[in-house]
Amino acid sequence: MLRLCRYHLVTVGFLLSLLGAAFAAPPEAGKQPGPQTVSPKTALPPIPLSLDEVLAWVDRTHPLLQGAGTDKVVARGRLLKALGAFEPSLVNDMEIERFIPQVNPQKGSQTVGFNDTFLDMRSPSGIRGIAGVREVIGTASIPDLGFANNSRQVLLGAFIPLLKGLMVNPENAELQRSGLADPRADIQIAKTRQDLFLGGATQYWDWVAAWKQADVHRRALKVAEDRFKQIEQRAKAGAAAPLDAVEANQEVQRRKEALVAATRVVEQEQYKLSMYLWEKDAPAAPGGERVPDFPKQISLPQPEAVRADKVNARTARPEVREIDIEARLNNIDLELAKNNLLPSLDLEAAPARNPANFVLGLGYRFGAEFRVPFLQRHATGEVLEAQGKADRFVLIQKFREQQVIVDVDNAVSAIERAKERIAAAAQSLQLARTLEEGERFRFSLGATSVLFVNLRERNSVDTEGQYIRALADYQKALALYQWAIGAWAKTPASAMPVSYRPIVK
Repeated sequence: MLRLCRYHLVTVGFLLSLLGAAFAAPPEAGKQPGPQTVSPKTALPPIPLSLDEVLAWVDRTHPLLQGAGTDKVVARGRLLKALGAFEPSLVNDMEIERFIPQVNPQKGSQTVGFNDTFLDMRSPSGIRGIAGVREVIGTASIPDLGFANNSRQVLLGAFIPLLKGLMVNPENAELQRSGLADPRADIQIAKTRQDLFLGGATQYWDWVAAWKQADVHRRALKVAEDRFKQIEQRAKAGAAAPLDAVEANQEVQRRKEALVAATRVVEQEQYKLSMYLWEKDAPAAPGGERVPDFPKQISLPQPEAVRADKVNARTARPEVREIDIEARLNNIDLELAKNNLLPSLDLEAAPARNPANFVLGLGYRFGAEFRVPFLQRHATGEVLEAQGKADRFVLIQKFREQQVIVDVDNAVSAIERAKERIAAAAQSLQLARTLEEGERFRFSLGATSVLFVNLRERNSVDTEGQYIRALADYQKALALYQWAIGAWAKTPASAMPVSYRPIVK
């Protein structure tokens, strides 16, 4: 009777110690819960793959970013193409006419002409001018700007639109559009970098979580295999029921299947991550030895910092900047369409080129043309179309700015809820381990069966998986916040990637 009381006292004391451990401090977020294995060797461990290294790798070698960089080349080409409309041209024009003068036919047929050499220049303002020299062929009179015994003539000419086409014309509009091509390319590069960095960070933490999950299943399988060996030996010795060995063997097979499924998830996440890490024009898969621990939790952004980030994000996010570029392009079209509503009043002064002037003299001609269209349906339609687009861009810009604010609030909410999940999952994991250890102790005393031990261990595995997912979701929420405030659109990653040998399949 005394021995039985002592037994109960020991059991009660052990359970009290387990309950005290259940309400101890949760494990650190930066470390994977569970037993830590220490290698007896003193070799240096491999360098863990950090998120900064992944982002730097993406920024340096990813094909989509390199492809986005070609937009800068396209922008420069478009600018040169637009400037080509205003390049000066060196023109050599020779014209010879053979005719019989009607005023004095007795002179017979005459052959006269000229050879013009001049520069033809055009300004973005719409003014066009020429300057050069005309050399007379044959006998002709030169009334204006003649020299070298009137055998040559100074060529000066100009075409000036006073209303329609002055400062606003299709060629100048294309030049202004091409000037926005370079900042537009910068926005596309920033947008591509933002999306790649968010996708790379999310995939990186999924990869880390998959390896941690597989490690949990691997440790659980090792425990089940050791127990099966012990129970099998006891069953052969007659100290345990044969059904307990069958139960233990079934649990081993169940955990093997779970480990195989977890290994498949690891391979899947590794393949996905390799699409963000390129080496020599091919995806590179990091090895499992480079899987890092989850970093420690950081403090939540203060409300003042969040408000400042929202203000900055409204100008830093490429989605908002893209709408601004599109609106400026549409304003160019709107200004051109309004200019087309004006009547045209064109002045022209140029050397004469009429064959009759060969007889009367090689002089200059001057002209003015005034044209007023009546209906203006084409130009009015262009104005309405451009004005409608301008109004739509104003509404889209308001939507984008509000969307940025919502994205920041959503990221902050994700961080807060993830921290709460980590705290709850850590406490749940401590309780699950307490129940697991208590059930093992009861099993060692013969007070329970192997079935209940397996159930407690399964509960620990599931709870640890939830804890790992909470840690990964917290890190993904931090990455979402960086994306929401446009941090990756302004500066690339500063870390330099560390070289390593990819896994050989």
